[in-house]
Amino acid sequence: MDRRVQLALDRDRTIDVTTTGRRSGLVRRFETWFYRSGGRYFLSGSPGKRDWQANIMANPRLVFHLKESVEADLEAVGVLIRDVDERRAVISGFDRFAEGARADELEAWVSESPLIEIKFVLMNCV
Repeated sequence: MDRRVQLALDRDRTIDVTTTGRRSGLVRRFETWFYRSGGRYFLSGSPGKRDWQANIMANPRLVFHLKESVEADLEAVGVLIRDVDERRAVISGFDRFAEGARADELEAWVSESPLIEIKFVLMNCV
């Protein structure tokens, strides 16, 4: 993998993601943050439902667009994390929680936030 891409995955936060609309079949691109935990990459957010999560559930293929320190479009598949213990372990590793967020905030994220693991398609990518 290009070293600049790996550095961006290790350091950057803001990305765009392209999904396919679950009903319309139209390409949808949106800006979001991504999270790192245990050497893995995730899409998540504050508690609540997200259209992008429903789109990924219907069609897990997506494009992960790096755009801060380097520009790169990475093909990926999104995998929903459902297991509560795994969700807690992953979310606890996010910077915002590793730095001491309130326990009730963590539990709200564990029970109510979207949590999609990003698995890059090209083995030599990540």
